[in-house]
Amino acid sequence: MCENVTELQQTTDTLLMVSPDDFGFNEETAKSNAFQNEMSASKEDVMREFNSMVETLRMNSVRVLVMPSRTDARTPDAVFPNNWFSVHATERPEEKKLVLYPMLAENRRLEIQTDNLIGILKREGIKVSQTVDLSSYVNEYMFLEGTGSIILDRVNKIAYVALSPRSSPAMIDIFAERMGYKPLTFSSFDKNKQLIYHTNVMMSVGSNFAVVSLDSISDATERDALSNQLRTTNKEIVPITLEQVANMAGNILEVKSTDGQAKIVMSETAYNAFTPAQRLTLSRYGHLVPVNIKTIETVGGGSARCMLAEIF
Repeated sequence: MCENVTELQQTTDTLLMVSPDDFGFNEETAKSNAFQNEMSASKEDVMREFNSMVETLRMNSVRVLVMPSRTDARTPDAVFPNNWFSVHATERPEEKKLVLYPMLAENRRLEIQTDNLIGILKREGIKVSQTVDLSSYVNEYMFLEGTGSIILDRVNKIAYVALSPRSSPAMIDIFAERMGYKPLTFSSFDKNKQLIYHTNVMMSVGSNFAVVSLDSISDATERDALSNQLRTTNKEIVPITLEQVANMAGNILEVKSTDGQAKIVMSETAYNAFTPAQRLTLSRYGHLVPVNIKTIETVGGGSARCMLAEIF
């Protein structure tokens, strides 16, 4: 059943983050994530980075809800909650739709805390009235890892997806049908010719811009289809190189402050990877908010966008 509401807002002023209480190198996900590095990470350093990021966002007048990791399971990647759920507007502004996703790594499925999530949202006056649970498709070996796999143009109802073991074609079609989105799929490769594991590593779509590595798409037809669709929806394309992809320049997110000001959140690694000209272009669309999450990035293989679950 398709979602019958048009989400007119591409960005939100409310984010949910999950505390990295059990953070560490995840051997299961490293099989398909070339960005991870096996090294020790002190809990003090990780928590300092996380808390500093929360504080920085709040200082920029972004509403941040924090949920603890589960205490009854080993969840080294819990700090990346956008892979297991997304929240969507409905025809009733006070009610929301929750989507749960099927994740490839078995130990990442343990991150799902549906009841705790709904409880936190309820305490903040956010009511989940509908749940679309796709998580059971793991039993059919079909995967789709939330807004890591899917880059949503919420206004134009387009779902951009780089195919990988974590983003199954059939699962993309199921999501598109259930949620009323048009899928646009392609294959994307990093500088070492390895398939990029998550779409949000190589692209980000904001209200009026798109950061994207067209160089990562070797098929000319797919590359042209992506760039043409972005231009058709009036996004200014900010192209990034494969080296910038390796430095997390694609893993950024436009949000807004509670007074409606656009903010573009990124890691300091990504900020430093952008050229001055690119930073100037992006700053026309929002205030740049770099955060220091070097340990989380290096060990976890995800960056700022992965840590942010949007609440619409």
